[in-house]
Amino acid sequence: MSDLIKNTEDFVTDLLSEELDPNYLYHNLRHTQRVVKSTKELFEHYVLKDTEKDELTLTAWLHDTGYTQGHNNHEVSSCDIANDFLRKQGCEPKRIKKIQGLIMATQRDYEPQNLQEEIIRDADASHFGSDSYVETSELLRDELSKLGIAEYTQSEWREMNIEMFRVEHRFYTQYAQDNWQKGKDENLQDLISTKQKFEKRAKREEMKAQYKNKYKDRSPERAIQTMYRTSMRNHLKLSDIADTKANILLSVNAIIISLVLANLIPKLDNPSNDYLIYPAAIFVLFSITSMIMSVAATRPNVTGGEFTKEDVKAKKVNLIFFGNFHKMKVEDYEWAMQELVKDQGYIYDTMSKDLYYLGVVLNRKYALLRWTYSIFMIGMVLSVIAFFVALKFYGPERIIDLPT
Repeated sequence: MSDLIKNTEDFVTDLLSEELDPNYLYHNLRHTQRVVKSTKELFEHYVLKDTEKDELTLTAWLHDTGYTQGHNNHEVSSCDIANDFLRKQGCEPKRIKKIQGLIMATQRDYEPQNLQEEIIRDADASHFGSDSYVETSELLRDELSKLGIAEYTQSEWREMNIEMFRVEHRFYTQYAQDNWQKGKDENLQDLISTKQKFEKRAKREEMKAQYKNKYKDRSPERAIQTMYRTSMRNHLKLSDIADTKANILLSVNAIIISLVLANLIPKLDNPSNDYLIYPAAIFVLFSITSMIMSVAATRPNVTGGEFTKEDVKAKKVNLIFFGNFHKMKVEDYEWAMQELVKDQGYIYDTMSKDLYYLGVVLNRKYALLRWTYSIFMIGMVLSVIAFFVALKFYGPERIIDLPT
C-alpha cells in the first residue's frame, strides 16, 4: 500500500502543478500538502488499522483534484479522478468506494458519521487554528475574486469568517479540539477585535461627516479661504524678500568697511595721503548709516505678549499673532481660542487684523529699505566724487616740497 501512496503523491503533485488554473491561490498543491500533514497528525493519535490510515492518506491527496475540472461539484470530479487513477493502480473497487465516500465527506455542509470522516474534515479545516489563518483566508478571498465566483470587501469577508467560526464550523475529533481549538478561538478573537476597530473608525468618520454637513453652510466659503491663504502667503513672501535685501546690504557694507579699515586707514598716517581723509570719511559714514538702517529694517518688534478676558470678549486682541500671547498661560490661551472659534465673525476679524498688521510691518520694512538703498547709492557716488576732487586739487602732485 505504501507504493500506492507514493504513486498517488506523484500523480497529484504533477496534476495540480500542471493542470490546475493558477488563479487557485488557496485550493492548490500547498493546501493539499497541508491537509495530508494534518491528516497524519490526527490519525497517529487514534487506534486505526493500517488500511484505514492509508485510506485517509489517499483521500487527503485526492480530495481536491477535482478543481482541475472547475470549482462546481469539485468533490464529484475528485471522486471520478480518484476512481480512474486508483483502478489503474489495481486498487479494489470496495476500497475505491470507501475513499470516494471520504472525499464526499469534505463537502461544506456534510456531518461526519465515523472517525475517519471526522479526521478528514478536521484536517481539511486545520488552518482555522493556525497562526497563518489570516494570510490563508486572504488567499481564498483573492481566489474567489480572480475566478469570478464572488467579490467580497474586507469587512464583508471578515463578517463571513466570524459567522463561520461561531455558527458553522466545529472540530469533531478530540485531538483537534485539544490542540487546534485554542488557535481557532484566538483567530476568532482577532477577527472580532479587527471588526470592532474598523467599526469605531467608521463611526468616527461618520460623525465627522455629519459634523461637516451640519456646519457646512456656516463655514467660510472656499473663495474666502483661498483669498486669506493667498494674501497671507504673499505677505510672508514679501517679508522674506525684504529681509533678504536687508541682509545683502548689511553684508556688503560690512565687507566694504572691513576693507577700508584694513587697507585705507593705515595709509592716512602718511601726510602725503591726507587728501584721502574726506573721501574715506564720506565712504565710511554712508556705509555705517546703511548698515544701521538695514538692521532697523530687520529688527523684530515683539509686543507685550499678554491680554485679558475683557480684550477677548471685546474682540480687541489678535490671537493668531504670537506677540499677543507669548506671556500667557496655556489654559488662558486655550480658553481664548475656544471663544474665537465659536464666532465666525471674530475669526474673519482676527485674520483681517493679522493681514493688516503684516502690511504695516511690510510698509515700514520697505520704506526703510528704500532709504537704505538710496543712502548707499548716494554714499557711493559722493565718495567717488570726493575722491576724484581730492585727487585733483590735493593729490600728491600738489604738495610743495619744503626746502631742506
